This record gives sequence, structure tokens and C-alpha cells, in this order.
Amino acid sequence: MSRRRSATSGARRSGAASVPLDLGGVRTYPLSRRKSKVSLADFAKPHVAGGSLASFLDALPKILGGETLRALVADVRRARDRRKPVLWGLGAHVLKVGLSPVIVDLMERGLVTGLALNGAGVVHDFELAVAGQTSEDVSAGLGSGAFGMARETGEEVNRAIVAGDADGLGLGAAVGRYLTERKPRHVAVSLLAAAWRLGLPATVHVAIGTDIVHMHPACDPAAVGRASHLDFRIFAGEVARLGGGGVYLNVGSAVLLPEVFLKAVTLARNLGHELADFATANLDFIQSYRPNTNVVQRPTAGVGRGYSLTGHHEILVPLLAAALVEAS
Repeated sequence: MSRRRSATSGARRSGAASVPLDLGGVRTYPLSRRKSKVSLADFAKPHVAGGSLASFLDALPKILGGETLRALVADVRRARDRRKPVLWGLGAHVLKVGLSPVIVDLMERGLVTGLALNGAGVVHDFELAVAGQTSEDVSAGLGSGAFGMARETGEEVNRAIVAGDADGLGLGAAVGRYLTERKPRHVAVSLLAAAWRLGLPATVHVAIGTDIVHMHPACDPAAVGRASHLDFRIFAGEVARLGGGGVYLNVGSAVLLPEVFLKAVTLARNLGHELADFATANLDFIQSYRPNTNVVQRPTAGVGRGYSLTGHHEILVPLLAAALVEAS
């Protein structure tokens, strides 16, 4: 008792006016009556050696990311069943980490109906098709001024854009057609060539000065601007069709493509297209402001579903692709 009085007296001497609550009257209830967010039925199941991919996917936890993956797969499958667009916006890093064959396969299966790339994506797509390699060492070439000066990339990409623009093609179709006709050794890995072959829209959204091909004398900025603006209009036309079950996935673009998507959404709605009952998703190894705000949240607010999945592209995209193939 003396200790307790001393402690209380000390608190009062220090100027504290509060008296500690007496816990004796706390009311409780049985744990069995409480609603819980997690139960053992939602837990993962250990993988069995030699088990199927379908069983592995089914064994993922029915919690958070596991359920987000399932919901996104269901929305993509629904979009395909309804013949609605399944658009993938890809940052260039997605190509650099070896995912082109996976995405081409999804295009051929009807699980990707359209692509949107930034300008760097064109560079990597071209170099992979022509040389079977890409992604130069920037630090090694920057000091000497050699960075970005590969002859074939600078000359041929710009030549393809100029020729395509003259024929009324967007930038993505121009490069896709060029690669298809050139028939480089590794053309099968090109997303743009696959889109041209399959008759799918592949649009490229360029910020002048961001890509190495803009440093070359072969660059015609008027052709680049016209072709990229046409691609924006083509992309907006696809976005206008998302209502009623379509899906847009932003994969690895932190700024440019989320901004392009937001503008396409408002343009479509301004022109009277009803964008409701559709889904969006952001897949990246860091969840950034613009993708989550301009793709996942704002466009779908009150009218759709937005998903966020976090992970390395080289793991997350093949996992999503495998789930889509199994579900279809």
C-alpha cells in the first residue's frame, strides 16, 4: 500500500491530474463469439513434390495478396468471356527482365488484347528482336558520350517511325510492321511484331528526350509526335471500351503510363462513353503514388474494382500469367 500511495503521490506532485483506470470492471466475451478476419481455412497448404501448378495456385493463402491475385484472374477471365479489352501498360523494365515470351504467349491466348508501352519499351523490344540482347551499361558509356549511340537502334527505329507515320500508322504499329518485314533472327520475342501479326493495338507513348533514339540525326520529331499522338487516340479508344467488364493492368510504369491512362479515361467519359464495371491493377515492386492514385483508385471510384500487387516483375508476372492460363 505504501508503494502505491507513493507512486500516486509522485504522479500528483509532478502535475499529472489523471488517475490510472481500475481494470477490475472490464467486460469480456468468449473468443468463439468474435468475428475474425483470418481462419485456418484461409491458410496456405504446403506444396507436395511433383504436384501440379493448379494445385500450387489453389494452395496459396486466401488472404490479402492471394485473394487479390484470384480476383484479378477472375476479372481478366470475365473480360475475355465478354470480349472486352484486357490492356497491359508495360514499363520498359518488364521487357528487360525477360518477360517478353510470357506476354507474347498471353497475347496469342487472347489474355492480352492490347499493349501500351513507353518509348524505352520500343528500344528494348527492337534490340531484343534484332540482337537478342539489350540494356547497355549506362555508366560505362556516359563518360565518353557513347551511351545510347548504337547505330542500328538509332537509325532503324527512327526509319520505321518515319515510314509508318507517312502511311498513317501509330508509333507502335510502325515499329511492329518494320520488325515483321525485316524478319530479324529473334523476331518471335518482339511484343510489337506479335501485336502487328495478331492485329492487336500496341501503342507507344513518348516523352521527347527520354529515349536514346531521340539523340540520333535520323529522328524526325514531327513524325514521332504525330505517331505517338495517334497512339494516344488509339489507346483512348480501347480504354473507352473497358466499361462492362474490361481490365487495364499497369505493370512497372511509375509515372508516364498512369498519367496517360488517367487522361484516356477522362477523354472517353467526356465523349460520352460509360466507364463502369471494369477493373484496374497495378503490379510493381514498389507501390508508388501515381499508379495507385491514377490507375487503381480514381478511375474506378464507385464504379469498378482496383487491385494492387507488389513483387518483382520477373516473379509476379509469370505467376499471374500461369494463373490466367490455368483458369482459362
